[in-house]
Amino acid sequence: MTPAIEVCHLSYRYPDGREALRDVSFTVAEGECVGLVGPNGAGKSTLLQHLNGILPEHPEKQSAVRIFGETDVEFRRRAVGFLFQDPDDQLFCPTVWEDVAFGPKQLGLGDDVVREALACMGLTGFETRAPHHLSHGEKRRVCLAGVLACRPRILVLDEPTSDLDPRGRRELKAYLRKIPVTKLIATHDLEMVVELCPRVILLDAGRVVCDGLTLEILNDEPLMLAHGLERPHILLHRHPHGPARPHELAAGVNSASHRQV
Repeated sequence: MTPAIEVCHLSYRYPDGREALRDVSFTVAEGECVGLVGPNGAGKSTLLQHLNGILPEHPEKQSAVRIFGETDVEFRRRAVGFLFQDPDDQLFCPTVWEDVAFGPKQLGLGDDVVREALACMGLTGFETRAPHHLSHGEKRRVCLAGVLACRPRILVLDEPTSDLDPRGRRELKAYLRKIPVTKLIATHDLEMVVELCPRVILLDAGRVVCDGLTLEILNDEPLMLAHGLERPHILLHRHPHGPARPHELAAGVNSASHRQV
């Protein structure tokens, strides 16, 4: 089966000479929810921005990123919905309705997809409100509604819970659980990764360090510390022989190990 995301030997250097990605390779199957973790400067955002062509590849490297087997940038932009870290980077219309409807209009989609996206994100009744008057969590949900209204097959999210209070984080995680598309989530919120992502990729200094089961990788305290992270608090109180949560059983926690690269 063709992977939803296939990255093969992707490297990237910014115009100032800084090497951000170094020979990065991985695949994500359709329907997976995968966490992308690593310290600041690891290259997480740079990697995400290659998936739908925000950052260009060199002409000779066009095959480094494939989305459902396709390298065409226009196809990738239609298939991959991108949620930026700062919602103010995505909100620019005077009302919530106009913001969410902007993308679908460019794609020739009708108002029904806008209404569906607003309802999916709990924003029915927000249509005439000004985005800049909303809370940070509400802005984040409007941005996500705008992405979903374009009917992407893949969601890539850059720090979706940053600057949210505990209620906002809980609400956003609940909404993300309900969205039935492939998801790649770059985040420092390791507790969210434990709760939502059976698999995690650890990136550091532009390289994939390891790729495997979330509970095994994030429970590896020496590995976490070596790469500027800490074992998430949610795992510190989990008894090693206690009952597994449903998503742990689904991930096959006891039957596989993570792969260090």
